[in-house]
Amino acid sequence: MLKVSGLRHLARLLLNLFTAEKVRTDRAGDNRVAKTSSIMNLLEAGIKAESIRQRAIASNIANLETPGYRRVDVNFEELFAKALDSRGAIDLSVIEPQLYRPRQTPVKANGNDVNLESEVGEMIKNSLRHKTFIRLLSKRYKQMEMAINVGR
Repeated sequence: MLKVSGLRHLARLLLNLFTAEKVRTDRAGDNRVAKTSSIMNLLEAGIKAESIRQRAIASNIANLETPGYRRVDVNFEELFAKALDSRGAIDLSVIEPQLYRPRQTPVKANGNDVNLESEVGEMIKNSLRHKTFIRLLSKRYKQMEMAINVGR
């Protein structure tokens, strides 16, 4: 589970991504399109991961009373952080969201480990992450639009 500190960490990583990209493009100049494209690809990967996580949470809630069902979650934030920390080009195949079954949750007598309160909390956090990615992507599009309109 991603705690509130994990949300702060993700926000910090995204902020660093934007500021580092700006510094690199100011120095490099000619790589702006490639770097903007990679940032947009990262944001799209985040949106995709949060969409997959939303479906996983919905599946968990739908199977709340299913005997033997074990909850599923999505591994993405750690992969995303590693990709952002890397010095070279970012390989998007490395940060492909992965479904997994966390085995540290308490199991009820029927073998099911889904907790409704936890899933609702995860749904709220997921919604916030999704909105963050959407807003950042929207901001990037607005920046591109402003850059295009500068010479007009």
